[in-house]
Amino acid sequence: MNPALTGLLAGLSLIIAIGAQNAFVIRQGLARNHVLAIVLICSLSDTALIFLGTAGLGTVVTALPWLIPVMRWLGVGYLVWFGVNTLRAMFKSDHLDASGNAKVLTLGKAISTTLMLTWLNPHVYLDTLVFLGTLANQFGDSRWLFAIGAATGSWLWFGGIGFGATRASKLMSKPLFWKILDGTIALVMFTIAAVLVFAPLG
Repeated sequence: MNPALTGLLAGLSLIIAIGAQNAFVIRQGLARNHVLAIVLICSLSDTALIFLGTAGLGTVVTALPWLIPVMRWLGVGYLVWFGVNTLRAMFKSDHLDASGNAKVLTLGKAISTTLMLTWLNPHVYLDTLVFLGTLANQFGDSRWLFAIGAATGSWLWFGGIGFGATRASKLMSKPLFWKILDGTIALVMFTIAAVLVFAPLG
C-alpha cells in the first residue's frame, strides 16, 4: 500500500472512534462556538505527536534494527485488537448523541477544554506517539509520507466534524451511521494488519 494512503487510513480510523474529544468538537460545531480555534488545536496537537513519534522511533530503530520485526508484530496485534473491539461496538446500542445543546463557551474556556481533552487523554499518546510512530517506521525511508498521511487524516476529520457538524447532525444522530462507520474502521484495521504481515515493508 502507498505509505501516505496507509497513513491517512490509519490516522482516520484511530481518531474517528467515539470519545469525549470528538463529542466536544461536534457539539461546539453545532453551536458554531470557536470552531476554528478548537479544530486547529486538535489537528496541530495530533500532527505534533505523530511527527514526534515518527522521528523518535526512527532514531531508535536506526540504532537498534532488531526492533523492526518486534514493532511489526506488536503493531499487528494492536491493529487486530482495535479491529475486534470496533466490531464489538457495532453491535452495541451506544452512539454519539450529536443532537444535544452545547453550552456557549468563552474563547479561553473553549481552548482550555480542548487542550485538556487532547493532552490529558492517555490514548492520544498510545495512538500517535507509539502506534502511528511504529507503523510509520515500518516504511523505512518513506515513513514521513506515512506521517503526513496520518496527520492529514486528523485535519480532515476535525475540520469535517467541526465545520460540517450542523449539516451532518441528523446523520450523526442515527445509530446506523455509527454502526456502518465502526464496520468500516474495523475493515481498515484488519487490512493494514494484513499489509504489515505480508508486505515486504522496508
